Amino acid sequence: MTEFEFYNLLLWLQFILAIVTAIILIFVVAPYGRHTRKGWGPTCPAALSWVIMELPAVLVFAFFFFTGKHSFELVPLVFLGMWQLHYVHRTFVFPFRMRSAGQRIPILIPLLAIGFNTLNSYINARWIGHLGEYAFEWVTSVPFLLGATLFLIGWCGNLHADAILRNLRKPGEVVYQIPTGGLYRWISSPNYLYEILEWTGWAIATWSTAGLAFAVYTIANLAPRAAHHHIWYRSYFENYPRERKALIPYLF
Repeated sequence: MTEFEFYNLLLWLQFILAIVTAIILIFVVAPYGRHTRKGWGPTCPAALSWVIMELPAVLVFAFFFFTGKHSFELVPLVFLGMWQLHYVHRTFVFPFRMRSAGQRIPILIPLLAIGFNTLNSYINARWIGHLGEYAFEWVTSVPFLLGATLFLIGWCGNLHADAILRNLRKPGEVVYQIPTGGLYRWISSPNYLYEILEWTGWAIATWSTAGLAFAVYTIANLAPRAAHHHIWYRSYFENYPRERKALIPYLF
């Protein structure tokens, strides 16, 4: 089997995983955050779990990117910067800014995330740094400019939505409150909407099946969780705004 055949096999596997993940998460709420519950085996601190589960997206991506024949060309390096902009923050900054004192996550969650992030990082890094080809002029193309714009809007919006959630608590607090401001005026999970927008932008900017596979999986993973968040909010707070939707303003 050639590397390209192996690569395509893993690419299709990720699309299949997206379908399976969406079906499972519609019926099973992943047991972390506000949905933490017993019965899912050994646990570890929430911050440590986030570092462990996201680290492959930094290291595995860098390894397969820099072993590629195009890794020191302009466009692949721009894509590397975009990817690491998200994942360095998600791995080394976000976990230590969370108001997660005392919270724990079942070890199963980071183990599953390690598997996905390893697969996803290989697929995207290998395409960008080796199998795909991007001319210098790609940075002025419509797909790149549109996709990069959506990516940056999604990244900045995600930071803003996370900051609103974080500032609802003082250090050491675990009480839940109704978030307000920004897109929280219309939906319960703007952080998830922004992340979907971010990786949709990535798919457009890279104009690749690898990017599309990541965007599809992101939707499959986050849309059901946003729905469960919305249901939780409405059951937990009697005064929760009835006009809010789960993920898309006025629609869902």
